[in-house]
Amino acid sequence: MDLQEPKHILCYGDSNTFGTNPTHCPIRHPLHVRWTGRLQSLLGPNYRLIEEGMGGRSTVWDDPLEPGRNGLTFLPVALQSHRPLDLVILSLGTNDCKSIFHASPRVIARGVERLIETIQTFPYGEGLCVPKILLVSPIHMGPDIGQSEYASFDAESGERVKGLAAQYAASAQRYGCAFLDAAAVAQPGPDQLHMGPEGHRALAEALAPLVRALV
Repeated sequence: MDLQEPKHILCYGDSNTFGTNPTHCPIRHPLHVRWTGRLQSLLGPNYRLIEEGMGGRSTVWDDPLEPGRNGLTFLPVALQSHRPLDLVILSLGTNDCKSIFHASPRVIARGVERLIETIQTFPYGEGLCVPKILLVSPIHMGPDIGQSEYASFDAESGERVKGLAAQYAASAQRYGCAFLDAAAVAQPGPDQLHMGPEGHRALAEALAPLVRALV
């Protein structure tokens, strides 16, 4: 009997990690449709993916319209409760582009770096390794995001998100992380913000070889 412990991977993200359905029917994609579930199937039983996605989650911001979404505040809790970890897939930044924050791509990348620093310096405990990090920059928003149902996003939000990939790639290089630009493989669905089934499939297929190479 093979008693080898699987590789533990924490998927820390926002609504596209949660699996919000752009058609809202159902509200959340089923597990086999979500990129996390698809990635688990591609990787097999030697890996265990832990979903930690929340709609509205940002890197470091407190949103007065959606309280409790500060990613930096909750990250230590997730690291503590899910340790030991071999890899953290960090996929945030879309909500940092909200008009209320007025954050440039460079500032948003600095928020991501605070999360990276937290992961790399967290006291995991004696004998436990610091997990590797795979940084994922967000998909782009649809061209009509300013007229969408999401009042916190405007046309400038759609432009800001386009500048994140270059900044994230530089941050990943500085901190020794792997990197993937989700916008290179996936697009939003009809609500201008969330991936449909095809986007989740494409993202999982792009992530799988990177994960295998890392852990």
